[in-house]
Formats: sequence, structure tokens, C-alpha cells
Amino acid sequence: MNRFEYLESKLIENESIVAKEKYSKFYNGNEKTRFADGDLVLTSHRLFWGSHEEFQKGSVQLCLRLSYIQSITEESGSYIFTKKKRLICHLGPVDSNKLVGPLDNLNCNIDFIKISSKSGLSEDFMKAFRSTVNAKIWLVDESKDESNKKTCIKLRTGIVGIERSIISKQQETDKNISKAFKDLDVLMNMAQDMVKISKVISGKIKERNADISEDETIKFKTYLMSLGIEDPVTRNNFQSNSEYYKNLAKEITEVLLDVVGESDGMITLSEAYCRINRARCLEMLATDDFLAACKYLQGPLKLRTFQSGTVILTLEYNDDASVADSIEKQLLNHEYMTIEQYADEANISLLLAKERLLVAESLGKLCRDNSIGGLRFYPNQFFV
Repeated sequence: MNRFEYLESKLIENESIVAKEKYSKFYNGNEKTRFADGDLVLTSHRLFWGSHEEFQKGSVQLCLRLSYIQSITEESGSYIFTKKKRLICHLGPVDSNKLVGPLDNLNCNIDFIKISSKSGLSEDFMKAFRSTVNAKIWLVDESKDESNKKTCIKLRTGIVGIERSIISKQQETDKNISKAFKDLDVLMNMAQDMVKISKVISGKIKERNADISEDETIKFKTYLMSLGIEDPVTRNNFQSNSEYYKNLAKEITEVLLDVVGESDGMITLSEAYCRINRARCLEMLATDDFLAACKYLQGPLKLRTFQSGTVILTLEYNDDASVADSIEKQLLNHEYMTIEQYADEANISLLLAKERLLVAESLGKLCRDNSIGGLRFYPNQFFV
């Protein structure tokens, strides 16, 4: 056990979770240890032991680097009427760079450990464990690190090399900035042209009402006008801020009402901000002005802040009770529902999906289950 360390359960670069096992324990050779009934989390580089919830938080846990494992054998023991399977890991010598830990006082002459669980390790975990150790992904990362170190040494030799490196980076930055502004100029010119075209075509449609049906005219004009607001509200046309914000709030309502309706009655404030600025083209709003104008909304849109701090634009009639009832009805066709499933079915963002599910839970319509499988919401079968 002197190869184990206490490390934060935060994944390093190129590291990924492979498998998990509950109610697991370690043997120092054939001797029992105090490390029993914990959760094992196997990654591509390391093996963690502790609480899965603490692992997700990135807390400090018992850890064994897989690079220590030289070979793996299997052991079977009797367990009522079945065979209880364990893994025996034969370990290499202690790394000189290893941090000194509280396990170093254990018997250092023992060069193997046993991994077991309450009813024996599952076949899936043992198969995943063998495959991961045999893959030795950490060796690929180590070789990359060595090559990067050699490259850095070559680049950093001498003052001349450092100066050349700085000049090269500055030239590349200047080139990227120039290209970005050039692209931005082209985009602004195109936006102006598109708005002009939309106005011209809209005028021609009005003159030729006899040739085009009324429905087609309205629909086509709607598409064209979505390219930009004809006469956006600007501060120069108003003497006071309050008057400016009131008129800006009316414009926000006109532009975003259909968008909010198509998004199941609510959108995040960040999405609303992007939508209104895209419609205004060159007359872009500052975030402070947009937020101030939203506070002047008088319907049918309104500003709302969830308990988590998430701010949204929503329809006035879209209250919590109706949202909770609709979610409860959707759950009748499911055993449970995750945030991702609900976001996909309701055609809304993950952030909004989570907030709406939490609202339904607070009203007693749902119960949550937060486990290894993730956060799931079930219909509330209890009396509230």
C-alpha cells in the first residue's frame, strides 16, 4: 500500500473515466486494511477509492497510479454458494517522485495488493481494468511531455532565441488582429446591403399585391425584415434615459415575442441579448442598456430571475404551476427524465431545462435521484 497517494480527484489532461465499482476494499498483500466499502473509480491513468460524490467534487481521495501495476492475476474465494472474485495487482518499485503519504508506514516488503468487493468484483469492471492497464495510455502522454520538453529547450537556448520567439509571437498576433478586423468590415458592409435589399423588395411587394397573395406577402416580408430592424431605437432620439428605455423595451417585445413563443415560453437573457443585437445589425446595444430596458417591459414579455440567479425572458402567462403540470404530463410516458431528455423534448437549452425541472420539484410534482447514473427526475408518488 506504500504506492498509494492521497490526491485530488480531478482529471488531468487526456485522462477519462473508464469504469466504477461499489462496496470495494483493498488488501495489503493478504492482510486486511481499513479501506473497505468504498467506491472505486477507474480512469485511463489512475485508480481512485472513496466516495463517488466526493470524487465528483474533486475532493482528496486514495489513489494508485496504474503505471505501478506490472501484472494482474485473478483469485476466487467462496461466498455462500458462489465464487467471490478478486484481482491481485503485482506492483513495481516506488517512484522516487512520489509524495510521502500516511500509507508509507505499511509493510514495504509486500509488492502486491488485492482488490475485492462485498460480493466479488463484476466481470465488466475486471475486464475494463485489465484492458486499461494493458493499454498503458499514460506512456503516450509521457512521450509527448518529453518531446515538448526537448522542443522547449531548443527554443529557449540563448537570449537571441528568446528575442526571436517574442518577435514571432507579436507578428502572428498582429496578423490575426488585422485579419479579424478585415473580416468584421466585410460583415458590416454585407449587413448594410442586406437591410437595404430587404427594404427595396418589401416596397416592391406592396406595389404588386395583385400578383402575390396576402399570406405570401406577409410571410415573405417577415423573412426579409428578420434580416434587420428598419429603424432601431437609439439614445440620440430621446431626451431622458427613462423614455429611451421604454421605447427600447417596446422594440425588444416586438422582435423577441415570436422567438420566446417558439422556445416554449422562455429564453435566457444571454440568448435574448444576442437575438436583439443580430436584428439591430450595426446599432448594437450595450449589455447595461439591454438589461435596463428589460426592466421596463410591460407585457406580454417579462423579466424573471430564478433562485440560482439565472435571468430569463418569459411570457406573462407562463407561470410555475403550468410549467410543473406540463412536465408532470410529459413524465407519464417515461420512467424518469434527465435534464438532457427534457431539453431535447421541449426544444430548450440545458440551463432552462434544469431550472424548470427544479421548479417542478419545488412544487412537489417531481422527486430527484442523484446517483452514479446522473441526476434523474421521477414522478412524485408521495403525498405532499
